[in-house]
Amino acid sequence: MEPFVYKDVTYQVDDQGFLLDPLSWNENFAEGTAKGCGISELTSEHWDIIRYLRDSFEQNGECPTVYATSKASGLRPQELQRLFPTGYHRGVCRIAGIHYRSSRMPKRAHPSENVAGAWTLSSDKVYDVDVRGFLIDPESWDKNYATYRAMEMKIPEGRLNQDHWRVIECLRDIHHHEKRIPTIYEICEKCDLELEAFEALFPTGYHRGAVKIAGLRFVK
Repeated sequence: MEPFVYKDVTYQVDDQGFLLDPLSWNENFAEGTAKGCGISELTSEHWDIIRYLRDSFEQNGECPTVYATSKASGLRPQELQRLFPTGYHRGVCRIAGIHYRSSRMPKRAHPSENVAGAWTLSSDKVYDVDVRGFLIDPESWDKNYATYRAMEMKIPEGRLNQDHWRVIECLRDIHHHEKRIPTIYEICEKCDLELEAFEALFPTGYHRGAVKIAGLRFVK
């Protein structure tokens, strides 16, 4: 992949021109990338949208949807299209230095590592996820990621107990050795859990709860 250079500053990008590290973004990158997106000069309207994406990413850890951006800015999708002719992902997100698959720990989430069941979250590590929020590379998983996902899934404060970890570790162990994701029935049997107990542990379900927290995903 060829790096992107603008005003003597070099940025590492993927083959679509997205920053590999969203944290290396600055206004210089935005100005240079905008020219490649058919925008000769970024106006205050452009910057309002770009800064909304950056602030949202910093606070929530994920790229906001086009619907969220439209609502926050008071602009209809057609008006966003006028400002960013190459579209939302290839225009707005790319200029803002955020790929829609990027996810990171939000700044507001910092449980203490001294609290039982919680782990200190790093706000610097970036996790690549698919459009449904599943981790793309299972090897990039860590317990910080699991804790953050747990906080999103109705598990109070991301407090994963021994039963949670037993399920998560069983999922990852089977995936690592057998290259597959077991059924919920297999997991319940191996972890000696009734379905009702499993549901209480993972209120959002098997796939969108336990599998996602374990950093795995089904690939068709």
